[in-house]
Amino acid sequence: MKKSIVPIIVTAIIVILTVALVGTLFYLRNQTAQTRGVEPIVEISAMEPDSSKWGINFPNQYATLLMTEKNNTRTKYNGSEPFSHLENDPRLITLFAGYPFSIDYNDDRGHWNALIDVRATKRVNEKTAGTCYSCKSSNNPSLWENMGMAEYDKTPFAELGAHITNPIGCANCHEAGTMRLIVTNPALETALEDQGKDWTTFTRQEMRSLVCANCHVEYYFEGEGKFLTLPWDKGTNIEQISAYYEEDGFTDWTHPDSGAAMVKMQHPDYELYVAGSTHYNAGVSCADCHMPYTRDGSAKFSSHDVKSPLLDPEASCGACHTDVEYVITRVEIIQDSVNQVLLSTEDAIIAAIEAIKAADDAGVSDERLAEARDLHREAQLRWDFVAASNGMGFHNPEEIMRILAGASDLARQAQILAIQELP
Repeated sequence: MKKSIVPIIVTAIIVILTVALVGTLFYLRNQTAQTRGVEPIVEISAMEPDSSKWGINFPNQYATLLMTEKNNTRTKYNGSEPFSHLENDPRLITLFAGYPFSIDYNDDRGHWNALIDVRATKRVNEKTAGTCYSCKSSNNPSLWENMGMAEYDKTPFAELGAHITNPIGCANCHEAGTMRLIVTNPALETALEDQGKDWTTFTRQEMRSLVCANCHVEYYFEGEGKFLTLPWDKGTNIEQISAYYEEDGFTDWTHPDSGAAMVKMQHPDYELYVAGSTHYNAGVSCADCHMPYTRDGSAKFSSHDVKSPLLDPEASCGACHTDVEYVITRVEIIQDSVNQVLLSTEDAIIAAIEAIKAADDAGVSDERLAEARDLHREAQLRWDFVAASNGMGFHNPEEIMRILAGASDLARQAQILAIQELP
């Protein structure tokens, strides 16, 4: 009897392995057809802005991308619900006084809502440059190719908008035909070239973070043409970026209360992550956490439902960590600590603003207040480098705490100098 069972077991194992192999081969043919030289279902034109056409060849990726339209779930710190940061933290009204962010500052929703949200913000007006569309649409790669970035950027927002119909999509990160990850934003390519870096030599794992830098970076609009520029010439840490802006003489606005020449930071997620963070040093990419691998039957693919890892920690964190509950607890401790220091830094900067304003109202000369104003600029620039980033510090808690400590120290120096100038 025992001998008669063996052939049955062996046959069963062979059948199971055969089914698994066929399923894997089917997946490879349909999910990576272009890269393996297999004829795709449809040919995708270079820089095709309509992601639904890419979705014919890659239905799982496209279906999960569509989920970003309705993944508006709020985490303890942000998430993708469009709440008002100004209502959540009224200190920001003082910190951004005189600048549009004091009027309207809502949290971003998922990628599929990018066009809707940028067109709805009160920060956009008849003077807004087309540059503000740079990170909002899959139409951009072809528009940059056909118009040139300089022409694109100086075109008025409303006029350029007539040519932009698709939200963030496949063409922002992938090369049609090969599906390889690529740099599509000319500003990012220029910034890398200025540092002597050739992104075409990057590994695929490195590219799974670098493509996020097409948008998730600090940038500014240079000159009258509002040319999109990344301030990376001196490096990507906050001191190097601050030195770049100081040398360039760049300012976004003058604070009406302190009189300081200010710089508004954008979302420097890539800069903070690559600044020696634990996960970056371990070889983890942005996509590993925000676009974790998932399965549809035998098909394994990277989810394009880009969102906070905390909304699906088993998939995002569980790929590497066996004790997911412990990881969630650690994240909460880190984020709570960063938030506490972030808010205390805001208090320090506001105290500096009030002290400088009091000295100015008392008739203290601009010459005597110059140093205090410079310190206010440097303190707020550093605080905003953290505040404008996503993740409430978790991307690189050590670096972020270092930056906030420096910001708070500079703010208190500004406050003391201004108080000392009071009659």
